[in-house]
Amino acid sequence: MLNSAGPTSGTIVKKDGTPPASIAIAHCIGSRDKKHREYCSRICCMAGIKFAHMIKERLPECEVTNFYIDMRCFGKGYEEFYNRVSEEGVRFIRGKVVEVTDRAVTDEEKGKLVVVAEDTMLNKNVRLPVDMVIHLAALIPRVNSTMVAQIMKCSRSADGFLLEKHPKLGPVETALDGIFIAGACQGPKDIPDSVAQGSASASAALTLLTAKSVEVEAAVVEQRNEACSGCRVCISICPYQAIAYDEESRTAKFNDALCKGCGTCAAACPSSVITAKHFTGDQILSQVQGVLSI
Repeated sequence: MLNSAGPTSGTIVKKDGTPPASIAIAHCIGSRDKKHREYCSRICCMAGIKFAHMIKERLPECEVTNFYIDMRCFGKGYEEFYNRVSEEGVRFIRGKVVEVTDRAVTDEEKGKLVVVAEDTMLNKNVRLPVDMVIHLAALIPRVNSTMVAQIMKCSRSADGFLLEKHPKLGPVETALDGIFIAGACQGPKDIPDSVAQGSASASAALTLLTAKSVEVEAAVVEQRNEACSGCRVCISICPYQAIAYDEESRTAKFNDALCKGCGTCAAACPSSVITAKHFTGDQILSQVQGVLSI
């Protein structure tokens, strides 16, 4: 509705074509909820404030109420914008919306949408009849994120978003070299954060492309080719596609540049011809003996 090229040419109207006299904005619908999505969607607070400001610009007499759990105005200039909108007459009620219903209890609620919420500041339940309700729904991963993760061999977090290599030391890298992530595929984020992460990913990719040499993991696996039976079990379970089948020798061939030393193939090899460097049987037994001798 706020889009000038939209169905209402930028005007806010109800179903009958008249402008609303009151609008409620419900924050955290599905976010920060153990029954749905436990994480914060991050963009909701500022999106709700932006909607309230734009409504007040078009309909100065309209009563706008935000129902929120916590106002998280964390970015540059966000807190100032929140104060500005508060001064414009927008109301903020600290409490989670439990229900939006059209069942009227009083004459005032007839023909209205009733927002039922708990006002945690006043410690009481409130029923607010309004003409329109805006839901700020939780940000969730795309439907095809599972397929993308499988194709790219990327891990995913418990929430379903693509998982970075390290939250601090490798925020745009993945466990697979050459694959970088940026934007909301890694988790809910707004435009400035997405742009910054996109620039970081481009820089990391450029660094990799212009490097004369690339450091690889020291703790990779090694194999005794003469004893390999060519069963291909290791190829099917390698998460980094570091193993290929050699038709000529009928054995598995390892690419040390791709191997990350996870040891999955060493544990699964039925012929026991694969060994993880620095994690041989003798080395592990020595570690156990060293711990027990303390």
